[in-house]
Amino acid sequence: MLKLIKFNARIWFLLGFAGCAFLLGMGAYFQFVGGLDPCPLCISQRLAILATGIVFLIAGLHNPGPIGVKRYSLLGTITALCGAAISTRHVWLQHLPPDQVPECGPGLEYVLENFPLSETIKMMLSGTGDCAKVDWTLFGFSMPAWTLLAFLMLATLSLLQRWNLEENLD
Repeated sequence: MLKLIKFNARIWFLLGFAGCAFLLGMGAYFQFVGGLDPCPLCISQRLAILATGIVFLIAGLHNPGPIGVKRYSLLGTITALCGAAISTRHVWLQHLPPDQVPECGPGLEYVLENFPLSETIKMMLSGTGDCAKVDWTLFGFSMPAWTLLAFLMLATLSLLQRWNLEENLD
């Protein structure tokens, strides 16, 4: 049977943080170099990547014992799955027929200045017509679809630390 290289949870959490930093860097590249302005759901996904990355970074720096690994693993999985839920909504909006796409709303800057925080959060999580537009694809998949895959991989990496921990204790 093939034996895999075992890393302790600290290394895996730091690798997860590096993946999140890479994703945020790619988002910044597409925004500032590629000229693709993020829609409300894109910004929400970036915040979820940031939250997941912070959990991974704290876990990696803390280098917790078995109970801490389990807690960080659960928290990392939850934040990544929240991001996956946002990405799923974004992909769904992109696949709606044109007549069912929600209307485009005002820009996020305007909303932040003129609406209560609860309305702003609701708009960021529900998306607008801007969110249905596909500006970029790779192998036929849009950016939100790739982000969904990344979130699922991050959730899996985090969740697997529970079993990785048990393997390293044997």
